[in-house]
Amino acid sequence: MVKTKHLFVSAIVFGLISGSALAQSKDPLVGTWKLNAAKSTGLAYKSGTSRIEPAGAGVKFTVDLVGADGTVNKWGFTANYDGKDNPVSGNSPYGDAVALERVDANTTRIISKLAGKVVTTQTIVVSADGKTRTTTTKGTDAKGQKVDTVSFYEKQ
Repeated sequence: MVKTKHLFVSAIVFGLISGSALAQSKDPLVGTWKLNAAKSTGLAYKSGTSRIEPAGAGVKFTVDLVGADGTVNKWGFTANYDGKDNPVSGNSPYGDAVALERVDANTTRIISKLAGKVVTTQTIVVSADGKTRTTTTKGTDAKGQKVDTVSFYEKQ
């Protein structure tokens, strides 16, 4: 009886853990994405990679971009899809905090802030087949320069 109860509890725990991992892996944003600068518009970057991993109820972003002038920007953050501010580490060109929102299954909005003030809004749309994504960025960067770009990424 005790052994049967132990197996039952173990099966439930395994099912919960597996279900949680499966739910997170269905986020179409999760993966490694390579910037295709040739298909992008208005960019000051010649190359880049974004790695997005599941993290609790949200995601962890790790971004590496190389500017046309060779400037390297590396930054990251971990955030839930709850619209609350989260700190950004590294040298993001967009600010020192972000808030993440899920618009629909394939669309995510990132609000970037600098010293508490909204500076850019990024709308990320993952294609229906999950192979590409576009990021539309509007606002001003951390240097106060206008930003109006569409970045095209391919899943690796």
